Amino acid sequence: MKRIFAVLLLVLAAHPSLAQNPPPAPAPAAGAAPAAAPPPTPPIKGEVTLGYQSTKGNTDTELANATFSLLYTLTQWSHGFDLAANSASTDATKTAEAYLAKYKGKRQFDEGKSYMFTALDWSHDRFSAYEEQLSASAGYGRKLIDTPKNTLNAEVGAGYREATRIDQTEENEAILRLAMDYELKFTDKTGFKQSLVIESGSSNTSTEAISALRAQLVNKIGLVISYRIKHNSDVPPGIVATDRFTSISLAYAF
Repeated sequence: MKRIFAVLLLVLAAHPSLAQNPPPAPAPAAGAAPAAAPPPTPPIKGEVTLGYQSTKGNTDTELANATFSLLYTLTQWSHGFDLAANSASTDATKTAEAYLAKYKGKRQFDEGKSYMFTALDWSHDRFSAYEEQLSASAGYGRKLIDTPKNTLNAEVGAGYREATRIDQTEENEAILRLAMDYELKFTDKTGFKQSLVIESGSSNTSTEAISALRAQLVNKIGLVISYRIKHNSDVPPGIVATDRFTSISLAYAF
């Protein structure tokens, strides 16, 4: 784990924008009438969800799940954080327990069409093929589609992953990361999102796909229906390679 923590320290050191404020707007020319200021965009946006989740694969169970996401946007930088947890027990025996933590930092250039990214992903699942996976990667991303209703980003990068299989075998390897994010907006607060992340190394290729549909109910409260697939190409004998998660949650946006 020491190499991953070293990468994490380098990532944080390379992101001074966490303490940076947007530059002040230029003063109007002498004698010119001041232009009407557009409504300010909040630099911090987030969402908290709580709901029901059904899992299929290495565990077949129904349980409660909770997620938290935060996006901090500056002039050229953005920082996204995602947390998720779920747990279930039957007759005092654990039947499901999983945690996720993700961070992605972006630095835009080329008039916002391209960006460099840093991604840190950690997952812990007692009932999956891999009990723990931790990866750090960096690379290049580009907006392939950027309209008011449709956005599509593609990314390619490289990094390093440390993993512990359910049989306690450890794997440490370099990885190639490929990712795509698509969003279709129906309105400002309703829409569809699709993400795909592939991290491929010499020992294992992990693939995660998430589909989510969000509908506004009232004010800042919405309904989120999501379907997540996590696949590992190499798993111990007797372990299912693909886990599927279906969630229905109430979401509070802020």
